[in-house]
Amino acid sequence: MAVFDALLPIFTQYGYLAVFLMLLICGFGIPIPEDVTLVTGGVIAGMGFADVNTMVFVGLAGVLVGDGIMFGLGRRHGPRIANSRFFSKILTPERFEQAQDKFQKYGKWVMFVARFLPGLRTPVFFAAGMTKRVPFYIWLLMDGFAAIISVPAWVYLGYYGALKRDWLFAVVHRSQDVLLTLIAIGAMAGLIHWYRKYKMKPATLDSDHTNPDSRASQKPSDRNDPS
Repeated sequence: MAVFDALLPIFTQYGYLAVFLMLLICGFGIPIPEDVTLVTGGVIAGMGFADVNTMVFVGLAGVLVGDGIMFGLGRRHGPRIANSRFFSKILTPERFEQAQDKFQKYGKWVMFVARFLPGLRTPVFFAAGMTKRVPFYIWLLMDGFAAIISVPAWVYLGYYGALKRDWLFAVVHRSQDVLLTLIAIGAMAGLIHWYRKYKMKPATLDSDHTNPDSRASQKPSDRNDPS
């Protein structure tokens, strides 16, 4: 993995600070895989250059601070930043529109799922802040819960696979594929639930009120009966 090979010597030399700063950069939407960053942090712990439990804490701090900055920027300066030339290169209008669409459909739960989606994480958190309808504590609860699951998993995976690189990379690839599959299934289930709840019911109600056949089938006595 090219990213791993590039990060390993930097993390080995600068330790926790390098991991924290790299996770901040990931939070800003730079296309650096966050999972590989966390796995690499675990690897240097497995090699004896850091403590694995401290690395988990640093990983949690890095992802939450980075995500929180994007949420805060969206809340305070959303429209101005979204229209800036520099920001539009990192967060393309297509990705931002896609994030807004998913946020409108799935509400606060999309912030939980976004932690596992590298391409949508930054635009979702920025859009959540920009709407100004999501309290900070709700964002922190959803993102924090997801981070507590993902960060230790990647760091400890790197820690236990530090001396078995081929096995480690194979597990990382399989984990990414399985995760994307689970998310796709969950998104499909959520879409079906949303469609049934907001699309089918109104159509049924409208048909009851507007169907001329149902009105015509009523007896005159039934329609004129005051009871």
